[in-house]
Amino acid sequence: MNIKILLPLAASLALAACATAPKPLQGQFAAVTPRDTVATQQVGAPVRWGGRIIETLPGQGQTCFQLLSRPLNASGRPTTSSTDASDGRFVACRAGFYDPAVFEEGRDVTFIGRVDGYENVKIGEYDYRLPKLAADVIYLWPEQRQVDVVPYPYGPWGPGPWGPWGYGRYGWW
Repeated sequence: MNIKILLPLAASLALAACATAPKPLQGQFAAVTPRDTVATQQVGAPVRWGGRIIETLPGQGQTCFQLLSRPLNASGRPTTSSTDASDGRFVACRAGFYDPAVFEEGRDVTFIGRVDGYENVKIGEYDYRLPKLAADVIYLWPEQRQVDVVPYPYGPWGPGPWGPWGYGRYGWW
């Protein structure tokens, strides 16, 4: 096989491996957003949606989550870009108890399930129609913390505490 073909193929496979969704989030899903399903009535469509938790509501036998939908990146995580991109809101429900102290407001979550209908809610004075997802998988993403890296101003050879004329901490005296 020609090296000119093999090298780009190997590089693209390596890059694809870096962008793989975690095993529970893999599969084939309808390419519709929560906003699309409200407009086109897609009850029963298999979807993978995610976003930021607005509210976690444990109920009798199930927990429902209201989310601000965000586009998903290649690994299935909701994007956290500086843009205000949103695909609307949705509600996802799953049997069992999910603790609101763990699934707290602002956390990133991805769900897999089927569109199960619609729910009308009031947001302020506005009537809002939310798609309701019957979730089979709930994937709570680890929190991402922004870390500011500040380089240490004194290298091994200066300027050090003696100014730019000294040899720094490890230099000559």
